[in-house]
Amino acid sequence: MALVRVALMTAMQYRASFLLEFFVGAGTTAGVALPLMFVYEHTASVAGWSFHEALLVGAFFLVLQALVGGLVEPNLGALVEGVRSGQLDYLLLKPPDAQFVASFQRVAPARLWDLLGGLLVGAYALEHLPTPSVSDALTAAGLLFAGLTAVYGLWILVICTSFWFVRVDNLRYLLGAVVDAGRWPVTIYTGWVRVFLTMFVPVALVTSYPALALLGRLEPMLALQAVAVGLGMLVVSRVAWVQALRHYTSASS
Repeated sequence: MALVRVALMTAMQYRASFLLEFFVGAGTTAGVALPLMFVYEHTASVAGWSFHEALLVGAFFLVLQALVGGLVEPNLGALVEGVRSGQLDYLLLKPPDAQFVASFQRVAPARLWDLLGGLLVGAYALEHLPTPSVSDALTAAGLLFAGLTAVYGLWILVICTSFWFVRVDNLRYLLGAVVDAGRWPVTIYTGWVRVFLTMFVPVALVTSYPALALLGRLEPMLALQAVAVGLGMLVVSRVAWVQALRHYTSASS
């Protein structure tokens, strides 16, 4: 909690910028809902998804945006710069685990709007859908956690590339663009694209899978697959982090 408090204080040093970012962030919610409204003006179903079902996927996408934009992306950028400038040395000298501290040293509070927007959009969508059972809700929560774990592991893998390459900004932007595909139900994609968004850039685990669970349409094998991908990505990212630190040479030395 102390680490999060310090990160919030740092983010709110410039109050005008913080407030502006907060209000600009409101456009993200509209950016998710409006394209769906335009599409469903001309059809009642897309790949088996009704408007409110697809809106539920959009709600989980907003939650993903909030956590990635508010927590993961700021820390990824800070760590890449730390490797480049040698500031990572100070982090490695601290008693807590370096990966843990590096993951929570910065936060973007303005992205809380995305989280609030996701909750509101999700509540609106569920009002127009059958009430999910307790088991379905718990399954959705578990899949959301597994998906976020997988996405976190993926970002750690991206961070680790900065130990060998000077700049990885283009890779970060490319990854962000791919993640944007998670705003649509994964079943609208076919072939290798669906596999890619599930196994390699696992945004579908955060957006479509929890929505399918709430709708009672998730197959047990898919749920196990999501958990396996989440655990696998976490383990692989930890191994990559340890190996990257072994090859780290301070830029300040």
